[in-house]
Amino acid sequence: MSSFAVAPDHPCLPGHFPGRPVVPGVLVLEHVLEAIEAEHGPLPDGLALPQVKFLQPLLPGEPAEVTLDGAAPRWRFRVLRTGDGALLASGEIAL
Repeated sequence: MSSFAVAPDHPCLPGHFPGRPVVPGVLVLEHVLEAIEAEHGPLPDGLALPQVKFLQPLLPGEPAEVTLDGAAPRWRFRVLRTGDGALLASGEIAL
């Protein structure tokens, strides 16, 4: 399990969305990839995302956790909000 939070002053937040910032999905996926690399080493270029669902927004400063299942060539992931365990995103990443 890998925990993270996106700082409220992250440069991507002012434009996503003005007045009510939410963490962009691509930034959530970046943390998923970091969690995979922390457990399994560097990943090659050319990854596929056969399935990704964003179910609830992640807010700036809100802590979240990435859980992984599987191994190369395919990992399943879940991103949960720390505290209440709400499912924020899930999917698969494949080589």
